[in-house]
Amino acid sequence: MLVDVGYEPEPLFDAVRRAERVVEAIVLTHCHCDHIAGLDQARRLFGDVPVYAHIAEQKFCSEPELNLSSFLGEPVSVAEPTRWLRGGETLTLAGTAWRVLHTPGHSPGGITLVHDDSHQALVGDTLFAGSIGRIDFPTSDPQAMERSLVEVLMTLPDETRVHPGHGPSTTIGRERRSNPYLRQG
Repeated sequence: MLVDVGYEPEPLFDAVRRAERVVEAIVLTHCHCDHIAGLDQARRLFGDVPVYAHIAEQKFCSEPELNLSSFLGEPVSVAEPTRWLRGGETLTLAGTAWRVLHTPGHSPGGITLVHDDSHQALVGDTLFAGSIGRIDFPTSDPQAMERSLVEVLMTLPDETRVHPGHGPSTTIGRERRSNPYLRQG
């Protein structure tokens, strides 16, 4: 599966080709422009694969005001996803099970994909190494972000390796101990 297809996706596409992989699905952690800009290009290259996103972001892909691209001066509009998630589902891709957690805050339809067997989590822009995703966008919700961080992500085991949409990977334990947005007291 591909997770997010942002601006300048050619290196991602080249990696898929070099590895001789078949793309079964595309999953969007959220539908901001920097995570969807290459989606139509991916669809042309990999064919009619399902594209998953959270239902709270219906119309984000086709509306530059919602996906934030209108604020950058280069509006992005791509075809909408074909399958809608709500959180709580399990996606089985390439024989592996990925739990879908709804983690809104940065955006209303933010999701996290968790692979329990390998202790991996793909968190989009909800959590970064030493930081969190921005919550000052028009569709952001600071209270939802706090719930997503504390009540959802911080319930994952410390050894869970977190792969954010930007920047280096980290672990839940490291963020629990050192992330200034998560430390209590």
